[in-house]
Amino acid sequence: MTNEIQALWPELFWIKNEELRERTARTWEVALNRSVLTVEDLNIIPFTLLVPGLKVTFMAHKRCVVHIAKEAGEKSNEFFGSDLPVDMDVLIAGAILADVGKLLEYEMQDGKAVQGSYGKYLRHPFSGVSLAETCGVPPEVCHIIATHAGEGDMVKRTTEAYIVHHADFMTFEPFRSRLK
Repeated sequence: MTNEIQALWPELFWIKNEELRERTARTWEVALNRSVLTVEDLNIIPFTLLVPGLKVTFMAHKRCVVHIAKEAGEKSNEFFGSDLPVDMDVLIAGAILADVGKLLEYEMQDGKAVQGSYGKYLRHPFSGVSLAETCGVPPEVCHIIATHAGEGDMVKRTTEAYIVHHADFMTFEPFRSRLK
């Protein structure tokens, strides 16, 4: 794992399984190598292109989602135990990787993030799974990437996927609802 990825994602160290942690970090490394975006861009660009004038950055949103998902998973394990067990490593890896595909979906034009030509054909859940599979990320984590957005409404989500989906949307919908 590079120092750049460690600085970008200190939450990687919440993943206890070292192999999963490394594969998760490697997915971000591959995505950054294939992307026109830089780490600096991720700390400046808005987390969504669907809300004009949004100032919340990509990384602020992503890290918030990971923190919310982790705490929700911990509380689920505390209150529901074996009745609804949450695999915390899978949950955290999935939350960290949920939007990794946006690095291929976005381009920079005149200092602003826009949907690029790749993104017009493949949304980030699809490209995110492709990146993760390239790095050997297991299917239970790829499932979270694939189902965290609206595309996942057509399939049965795992408990971990539900948690990431809701953590993501509860930190997105209030911004979008301001437009209405």
